[in-house]
Amino acid sequence: MDYDADGYLRPVSIGAPDEIDDAQRLFDRSCPGVIVRAPRIPGRHRHDLLGDYVEAWEAWAVDEEVRFAGSSGGALTALHSWLVATGRAASIIGGAKDPAEPRRSVAVKIMTREQAIAAAGSRYAPLATLSHPDALTASAVTAKPCEASALRAFAGSGTNAPLILSFFCAGTPSQKATDTLLSSLGMPPESKVDDLWYRGQGWPGRFTAVSGENRVDAEYESSWGSTLGPTTQWRCKVCVDGVGESADIVSADSWATDERGYPQFAEDAGMSALIARTQRGRDVILEAVSEGVIAVRPLDMSRLAGAQPLQTTRRRYLLARLIGSRLAGRVPPRYRRFRFFTEGLRDPRTFVRVLRGTRRRVRQAMRQS
Repeated sequence: MDYDADGYLRPVSIGAPDEIDDAQRLFDRSCPGVIVRAPRIPGRHRHDLLGDYVEAWEAWAVDEEVRFAGSSGGALTALHSWLVATGRAASIIGGAKDPAEPRRSVAVKIMTREQAIAAAGSRYAPLATLSHPDALTASAVTAKPCEASALRAFAGSGTNAPLILSFFCAGTPSQKATDTLLSSLGMPPESKVDDLWYRGQGWPGRFTAVSGENRVDAEYESSWGSTLGPTTQWRCKVCVDGVGESADIVSADSWATDERGYPQFAEDAGMSALIARTQRGRDVILEAVSEGVIAVRPLDMSRLAGAQPLQTTRRRYLLARLIGSRLAGRVPPRYRRFRFFTEGLRDPRTFVRVLRGTRRRVRQAMRQS
């Protein structure tokens, strides 16, 4: 995987390909750019906009260092540390900053508590977790929802399948957006960056970069809303599953909301939403609770939906975006067993507005490419 001219990771040829039996069928079945299937497991609860689940909680790491380092309550980081420390997972494949170039993000193998904490925090930039050579043989993998879908389709749900952890994902911005944000804060591209984190070190935390004695930062709402988020790639804008339905365990921000129901981003002690999508995921979470790794309290999924307007709005009007993309000449992936077709039709005026806006933006992007 390498960066293209627009700053997104894309596969590149580096030599003669390996011959793999049935490769085309495996690709067509697994690639989320081709197809995404919602898992259907009898007995699970259903939320129309946030998907199937077994149980949901608000959660936070009991270890205050881990809680502070994480993007929200540090729940995933705490699970990472506990899984490898107790031998429940020999290793976990996840994502972290590139030690040699902290502007960039890379896939890493987590085998110790120290490595888990070093990998804490969101990376709002391109990251190909499944490109790690051990991704398909690791005990556990933490990756974006689209990668979780690919891994589930490839590896299945048997006892030999890795434990899959994921998180609510707003989409992948261009790598160029990070460079643009740094430049706007007074750290030009030629600056050597010694450290960089997008969030964490508090909740929601600030975008922060360090270069020698120079330290720059920006509020989360500003860094994401003004610079990073607007560069999200097209595939993410027509994503059916930003909430990790194919994972065993999913984490998200459990924002407090104002009287209008809009998320509030004031600094506070981190709080994660933690969702068990499978019984296996539930068992892991409850065992971690019993061993004092994370603390939990019940979470109403409807309250979480209100705190995650980007996810709910995107799914509610996904059909409009899919139609708009097709009318503009760009074919989106195929989505199977997701129940989103009637959501947007409850508000026909907004549905039509989103359809037209998508068609216009896609046409403009295709003319410029």
